[in-house]
Amino acid sequence: MRAVVLEEFTGPLELREIDPPTPGEGQVLVRIHASGVNPLDTKISAGRAAHARVQPPAILGMDLAGQVVETGPGVNGFAPGDEVYGLTGGVGDLQGSLAEFAAVDARLLAHKPATLSMREAAALPLAVITAWEGLVDRAGVRAGHKVLVHGGAGGVGSIAVQLAAAKGAQVFATVSAARMPVVRQLGAVPIDYTSVPVERYLAEHTGGAGFDIVYDTVGGTVLDASFEAVRTYTGHVVSALGWGTHALAPLSFRGATYSGVFTLLPMLTGQGREHHGDILRQAAALVDDGKLRPLLDGTRYTLADVADAHRSVVNGTANGKVVVDIEP
Repeated sequence: MRAVVLEEFTGPLELREIDPPTPGEGQVLVRIHASGVNPLDTKISAGRAAHARVQPPAILGMDLAGQVVETGPGVNGFAPGDEVYGLTGGVGDLQGSLAEFAAVDARLLAHKPATLSMREAAALPLAVITAWEGLVDRAGVRAGHKVLVHGGAGGVGSIAVQLAAAKGAQVFATVSAARMPVVRQLGAVPIDYTSVPVERYLAEHTGGAGFDIVYDTVGGTVLDASFEAVRTYTGHVVSALGWGTHALAPLSFRGATYSGVFTLLPMLTGQGREHHGDILRQAAALVDDGKLRPLLDGTRYTLADVADAHRSVVNGTANGKVVVDIEP
């Protein structure tokens, strides 16, 4: 099969011919149709993501959509011909999705949303799981909540906006002025973070009381601002990028709570992989009900163009999620 191989960090991504894998116990062999590109993929390639535990040579790519070719021993719920999607590899010792085939843990897969193309489905898994673990698993989002999503037009942020709205919450999202129409269409009240300070949007949208849930998808000083924007006592801050050093005083003075999300943990440890598959099944139902959709960049890339796809993510020129088409 053809696959894109990272031989060494910071080195070129090489298109190679290698032997296809064979599915083992609990695994499914997937013919990959599309591979989603995430910012983490580019950081791994550059050697700036030790937490992903990748050792070259490696095949990158975490998100995939494709078709089941073969099932290994002990697999239930999938059969050859099934269209599937999942967050299945590209970290630890798990083969990534920048290849024509991958043998993946069946627990990490779900049947693809029927209303999405392979390209669209490949844009979802990491973003959906990250948003779900923060909003549903950690913060218990529900109708009546006021939710603030930082970075509402981004990969995780755009999904978090839609997921919170699907759960009945009133949603607000910080975004640049140019992207305000995007989050408005997704169901959130846009807040221009470049011109509106925390105190002002807190007063305008919550009467100064704070938001029930604040989801930080940006990190750094945005997480600090999240601690200032959350509701007293019952508020909950969630961050997918809470890896820096932060003062907890603003959060503590509100008596509020905080959770971190590390989406890769089941992939790296093997524990809790069933939950990833369960999230994707529930997300597929929301998609097919018209409540969730990916924001997809329109540029088409193939395995021969992976370096260009990565470059568009690094340079910030992509207008939505970048997806690589895996041609037969």
